[in-house]
Amino acid sequence: MTTADLSPDEAARWALRAGLPLEAGRPDTVAATANHIQNVIAVLRELDFGETAPAATYQAAYAADALPDAVAGAEERADAAV
Repeated sequence: MTTADLSPDEAARWALRAGLPLEAGRPDTVAATANHIQNVIAVLRELDFGETAPAATYQAAYAADALPDAVAGAEERADAAV
């Protein structure tokens, strides 16, 4: 899905419609920010997550078992120092 870039005039119109009138000079910044966000979202939509499980299935307790030994050792030393 592609969309045309938001113009400063459109940004001002949409902001006003939402009850957020923009001061002079702000529509350019708002439009640029909105366009950047749209570009980032477009890139994220193209990512192929394959068989990656949904975030809701992540369990931190099990993730600690997967830490490299060097990291796990540092955590144990930090715990012992307390």
